[in-house]
Amino acid sequence: MIVVTVGTQLPFDRLIRMIDELAPSLEHDVFAQTGVGTYVPKNMEWSSTVEASDFDSRLKACSVIVSHAGIGTVLKAYKYAKPIVLMPRLSSLGEHRNDHQLATVSQLRRREGIYVAENKQELESLLNRKLDPAKPSDDVAASAERLRGYVRNSILEMLA
Repeated sequence: MIVVTVGTQLPFDRLIRMIDELAPSLEHDVFAQTGVGTYVPKNMEWSSTVEASDFDSRLKACSVIVSHAGIGTVLKAYKYAKPIVLMPRLSSLGEHRNDHQLATVSQLRRREGIYVAENKQELESLLNRKLDPAKPSDDVAASAERLRGYVRNSILEMLA
C-alpha cells in the first residue's frame, strides 16, 4: 500500500489529483489523507482526516509514503523505516504562504530513503520502482532540530 498525506492545515489538491490519476497504473493500492482540499479522488481510498492511531497503523504497513514536505511525516518515515517521496507545496500556485518547503526538500533530497518529486512524471517514476527506506544518519531528534532551525532561518531570510 502507498499512503499519501497532505497534512490537515492547507489543501494540496495538486498532489492528490496527481496520485489519483496515477493510482490505476500503480502496482500497489493507494490510501490518501486529503486534508481540507476540494478535489474528490475517484481511483483510490481516501479520507480527509485520519485518527492518529489509524494513521500510524497505515504507515507501519505501507510500502511507501508520499507527502508534502512536512517534517512530521519525514520523522514518521524514519521511525517506521519507510521510503518517503516528498512533493513541496509551491507558493506560486497558492499552496502555501512561502516556499519554505522548497528549502526543506533541498536539504533532505540527498538523504537515504528520501526522494523528491517536482512533477507528475517524477512522481510516477519513483512510485514504479523499488525505493530504499528512510534511515537517519544520526539521532533523528537532533536531525529534526537542525532541519527546523534551517527552515526557520530560511523563512526569516525570505521575509527580510
